[in-house]
Amino acid sequence: MASARDELEGGALPVIDPQFELAFSGWYWQITRLDLPHPEIRTSRSLFATQLPSLADADSTSARGAVRSGYVVGPGDRPLRMIEREIDDEEGRYLIQVAANADVIQTQIERFEYALAATFLVLAVALLGSTALAVRFGLRPLRVLQEGLAAIRRSEAERISGDFPQDVAPLAGEVNLLLESNRAVVERARTQVGNLAHALKTPLSVIVNEADSGSPRLADKVREQAGVMRRQVSFYLDRARAAARAGAAGSATEVKPVVEQLIRTFEKIYRDRGIAFVVEAPDGLRFRGESQDLTDLIGNLLDNAGKWARTRIVVHAEPEPSAEASGRPYFTASIDDDGPGLDENERSAALERGRRLDESRPGSGLGLSIVVDVAAAYGGALRLEQSPLGGLRATLRLPRL
Repeated sequence: MASARDELEGGALPVIDPQFELAFSGWYWQITRLDLPHPEIRTSRSLFATQLPSLADADSTSARGAVRSGYVVGPGDRPLRMIEREIDDEEGRYLIQVAANADVIQTQIERFEYALAATFLVLAVALLGSTALAVRFGLRPLRVLQEGLAAIRRSEAERISGDFPQDVAPLAGEVNLLLESNRAVVERARTQVGNLAHALKTPLSVIVNEADSGSPRLADKVREQAGVMRRQVSFYLDRARAAARAGAAGSATEVKPVVEQLIRTFEKIYRDRGIAFVVEAPDGLRFRGESQDLTDLIGNLLDNAGKWARTRIVVHAEPEPSAEASGRPYFTASIDDDGPGLDENERSAALERGRRLDESRPGSGLGLSIVVDVAAAYGGALRLEQSPLGGLRATLRLPRL
């Protein structure tokens, strides 16, 4: 308020903007002291002996001290944009008003709006352009992946190659794994068919030779060789089915229920021998494969252990702590028995197809070989070791979820 008092006592103060000094420039200020019997008014030189109207008359509801704004008609009947405020202190009560040419303000507002609209338009174009570039270059790895798949379909390539960004590389890796899995299934099926054809040649040759020689034992020989062929056909069909199931995606089997169900079955089979079965497997451990294959794998090993165990069989399953470099996790399932066991040479021979170590035990001798093939089809393995119980330990390594 010191400036207002100086204005009233000592005349007009210098104003920074020269437009307040030019007559009827459209830029005005006015200070009116209201607490005197006759209000004292001081104005800018631009008003040139005229006065500004008050907005208080049009807005009687405004509280004292509040800032009022609005449009009024000023000198020369020109529209003005004006703000005013009443200030009341211990030195007096004043009405301070400042007005400007409404047309000029409107022009500036429109100019600002045009500039703002142009700015937003440029930003929108830049955003659309950057989005288009991001989509074009961001999706380029997917187009490369599509071209790689097309090349594989046209037999121009066997796998997807190239450098992919971190987010797309796992997808390319999974596609390559799927392609390799499908190729492996086809190759295994072709191998099984070839092996079956080779396995049937010998029995067929025996039958033909017996028939050509007019042997009186032809019927017995045919039955004998038919049994051999039947076992060979069953064996290779089992291997082919296992290979096909191992290549299927999306299947998962919880390990513990399968083992417990098998144990209940073998407890009934070996009830007379008094063999005790122990299961040590965590809940939630899941095999990445078909339930039937896991049953065949564990079942064959339990059957083998049951034939040789004296009093005790222990089944222990646990996940491996870390995954392979490919990111695929595994678990191990070991079957221990307290039987006579095998030495190192016998353990190696036991994994050979059709090899029988002791004719005193029933079976075709193909069980362990089937386990090896099915485990290999899933990317796993079978290992035979000396058991802490004194007998044989068969350890399966299989993929898990």
